[in-house]
Amino acid sequence: MALPRSLAPLRHRRYAALWTGAFFSNIGTWMETVAVGILVQEITGQAVWVAVVAAAGFVPNAIIGPLGGALADRVPRRRLLLGTTAVQTVLAGVLTALVALDAFEPWAVTLIVLISGCAGALGFPSYQSMMPDIVPREEITAAAALGAAQWNLGRVVGPALAGLVIEAGGYEWAFAINTLSFLAVIAAIAPLRLPLPTPKAGESILQSIKEGARFAIREPGIRAVMIYVSLNSLLAAPFIGLVASMADEVTGHARDASVLVTTQGIGAVLMALMLGGLAARFGNRQVLVTAVTALPFSLVLYAFAPSLALSAIAIFVVGYLYLGCLSSFTSIAQLRAPSEFRGRVMSALMVLLGTMYPLGLLIQGLLADAIGLRATTAGAAVLLVVAVAVMRALRPGFDRELGDIAPRADTTPIASTE
Repeated sequence: MALPRSLAPLRHRRYAALWTGAFFSNIGTWMETVAVGILVQEITGQAVWVAVVAAAGFVPNAIIGPLGGALADRVPRRRLLLGTTAVQTVLAGVLTALVALDAFEPWAVTLIVLISGCAGALGFPSYQSMMPDIVPREEITAAAALGAAQWNLGRVVGPALAGLVIEAGGYEWAFAINTLSFLAVIAAIAPLRLPLPTPKAGESILQSIKEGARFAIREPGIRAVMIYVSLNSLLAAPFIGLVASMADEVTGHARDASVLVTTQGIGAVLMALMLGGLAARFGNRQVLVTAVTALPFSLVLYAFAPSLALSAIAIFVVGYLYLGCLSSFTSIAQLRAPSEFRGRVMSALMVLLGTMYPLGLLIQGLLADAIGLRATTAGAAVLLVVAVAVMRALRPGFDRELGDIAPRADTTPIASTE
């Protein structure tokens, strides 16, 4: 029986194994993310500390993300992913030990999250770059959406489990489960055999990074994606890192963040299951433009929701639209980048996310402590509407090239494998 278009990539054994391993790992990741946010909020009582810890995981994308992209186009991607995942496993174990020994301090957690973010920044471009080697080109959008779906399924399951585990055994149990969950993704990556990268002879790492940046800026579709990523990450995405603070604002209990994170994840999963069909029917460009346009309005509703139930409904819509934006950014960039540039193009998006998201988090965290989180979130959403309108007025048609382009010979996997 043929799978629906949105699920078609799962018929490929390598992709299915990778998806499953990543799913179990992401359950653990979301358990840790929610537990850290709640614990930091309870210990400090300050939204800015919650923002600092959340931002620490993204800052490395801006600093060493380009190195990760260059390495993805130069060295075997499987080996790089195995090494960086092993580092993250060890760091998760250290966090578990700190909490178990009652040595949890915000600065120490920030440092651990920062180093783990460095490992992720080195490995993630390889993870994204190998997708076109695992599934056919026509299924890239569905594969990107399913990847986001498993991340958000983890967002649904992880927080729910985190609440149960914290109540039953304490925060250290949530962190311990995350440590063990990394073994699932290692088991999925280890058997993969991928085409070897073909770096330009004699080109240094720095030259490789510069050449990738020049290509990303000059390619019109990727350039438009980069503009949208910048605006979205600065003004819209910070709601993710401030969920615990919003829960505290709405109910007076930071632990209610698990409800909001879960409902946001459900909305994202729904979009992920629909995105392949939507992109096939309307095109990637129309899906992206619609999601970017509607997202700020849903954020305003979320900002002013007066109760936990209404906040959950609003963030469900936010999660649905935000996933549409994020998956469209990724799939369009993967489709438009030649194989030899793909790692560096994906790392360019990581740089923007790693720069603009933590910057937005810190600014909104500080403003939230000064004028209130509701006003801050709503104000950022209004600024996003204005920024997109101004961009379209100053550069009409700047996003005209967001559609798919014809398949190229350079997307054919080469014979050599690792």
